[in-house]
Amino acid sequence: MKQAYANWMYEWENRLAFKSTNRVVRPFEWGVEWTRQWPVSQSQNGHDPESHLLEMNRLVMQQSEEFFAYRTPTDFRLEDGNLLKFTSAVETPYPENNIVHGQWFAPRNGRGASGSFAKKTAVIVLPHWNASVGQHRALAAGMAKLGMAAVRISLPYHDYRMPAELERADYAVSSNIGRTLDATRQAVIDVRSVADWLQQQGYERIGLCGTSLGSCYAYLASAHDKRFHVNVFNHCSTYFADVVWEGLSTQHIRKGIETHITLDRLRPLWESVSPPAYAQKFADKKKKSLFIYALYDTTFPRHLSEQVIAGAREMNIDHKVVKLPCGHYTEGETPFKFMAGYHIVGFLKRNL
Repeated sequence: MKQAYANWMYEWENRLAFKSTNRVVRPFEWGVEWTRQWPVSQSQNGHDPESHLLEMNRLVMQQSEEFFAYRTPTDFRLEDGNLLKFTSAVETPYPENNIVHGQWFAPRNGRGASGSFAKKTAVIVLPHWNASVGQHRALAAGMAKLGMAAVRISLPYHDYRMPAELERADYAVSSNIGRTLDATRQAVIDVRSVADWLQQQGYERIGLCGTSLGSCYAYLASAHDKRFHVNVFNHCSTYFADVVWEGLSTQHIRKGIETHITLDRLRPLWESVSPPAYAQKFADKKKKSLFIYALYDTTFPRHLSEQVIAGAREMNIDHKVVKLPCGHYTEGETPFKFMAGYHIVGFLKRNL
């Protein structure tokens, strides 16, 4: 019976994963030029691209506080009452991507409403890779109904921020090594900038809820920012490269990479944007975290999620674990989306 359920789930998962027919195998690129504006950047000094990027990763991990540092944007604005917009503190060659968009959900009642309780609470919601503009809105709205303000942000190169030549958020994660690193840095800084805006509005307790790629971004942001008191990591994994290499939905990216370098060479090239690189920083900040993973996940393979949980235990991180009987894509389907929502919103409500 258990095997029959697993087979059914994997079949459903694969069917959903391959509904998208616009995945493009893009050429491999080192993308060294994307590192030149980083605060820890150094001259290539005649080194080959791989050696230079390895050195940049070492410097980023050594000086990560500086790498993820930024100046608070000065042009925060709410348009049409519920669309937060501001200029990203990270500039890219794409004007669309340089404007951050956040869908604002004001708290309906209870905690977080002005004058209600001693501390106003808010959650920043980070969607999954290639999420459409409407996805995760229901989750954010549910938080607002329970008295927690919510901002559902558009990730770099997604929805409002997608360059005209793209159909998918290919520039956020791709076979361009340097651009993928830069997109991750931008996402982390954008999240921290939203926290600045929330504080300007009087919010004192701020939580993060990241799903899939958003979960990675959320972990990196929280490891470098003590303001994120409570975290939900919905689909969690270890090394950035391993997910790309093993995950079902990133096989087109692997195809663009594997004829040039192996996984063992790719892992250290993306190590500086992988959660394990900052586990100690995260643990030192004494946060409360919920780790959710799916038992039949072929995008964030289960064994990688279980490594995250094992690491959290070893680091004595204050955490809770939820295992869902579904996969990565099927979590967005009934009844699993309601199960995930129940755990996410309940954890945030209790701990914020």
